Amino acid sequence: MDPSADDLIDGGIESSLPAGLQSVQTTLAPAWHTLVLMAGILALSVQGAMRMPASHGSPSRLTTYALTALLELCLLAWVAFGLRLAKTPLRSLFGSVPAGLRAIRQDLGVAFVFWIGSLMILGSFGVLWSRVDAAVTHRATQIRDGRPFATDPSQQQAVRVMVQLAPENGVEIAAWVLLCVLAGLAEELVFRGYLQRQFTAWAGGARAVGVVISSLAFGAAHGYQGVRNMVLLAVFGVLFSLLAIFRGSLRAGIFAHSWHDLIAGLTVALLHSRHLL
Repeated sequence: MDPSADDLIDGGIESSLPAGLQSVQTTLAPAWHTLVLMAGILALSVQGAMRMPASHGSPSRLTTYALTALLELCLLAWVAFGLRLAKTPLRSLFGSVPAGLRAIRQDLGVAFVFWIGSLMILGSFGVLWSRVDAAVTHRATQIRDGRPFATDPSQQQAVRVMVQLAPENGVEIAAWVLLCVLAGLAEELVFRGYLQRQFTAWAGGARAVGVVISSLAFGAAHGYQGVRNMVLLAVFGVLFSLLAIFRGSLRAGIFAHSWHDLIAGLTVALLHSRHLL
């Protein structure tokens, strides 16, 4: 068989796979565009990390939600701009997304199983982090009002941030739902749809490189939550990347990401209202 026939067969097999499972070797946007995006994400993370420890008079939650939503939209707009420069369709970031209620239900089921499993993995990492931190710093978990109290400053900062962000009334809950849907969509498109595929292409199709760098960027983007949560979110990013590759699309990841943020915020709000946080 001649080489051209071999190439034709290989190409046919490759094109029959879901988009997320194909060997991505074509860059999505100019290199400078990606580097500016990465620099902007890191700059915002550093700013958030510097601001949050001293934020006693923080703005209202609705203002914070609006600013966060604006930032998410700006990230999406920047990604869309870069794709347009390279004539890459924005729709391609979603991967292979079959239509129909059956396919949506299947992605919802996969997202739920993924979410439960990822919580177990993150919980294990969290326990391991706490034990290593306690062994290194000789800092034991204290008891306050009959409840465990974290003495790790990074963990304390993360709890303060979560309490500040969690909604407290009906209007804030509605705004929080909308923000979580937007954040799930935007962050999956930016980190898994764009950055993961872009770095995979730069590495000549090595998916591991795309997964690692996009996940590190995802963790680094949350500097306002402290070092501990940045590491855990980087692990979370790896799991979301693997889900995107396994499903060949971002839809299940968008579902899981959105309701994780939603449930986390509502849970913190409930615990805080009962003086458990």
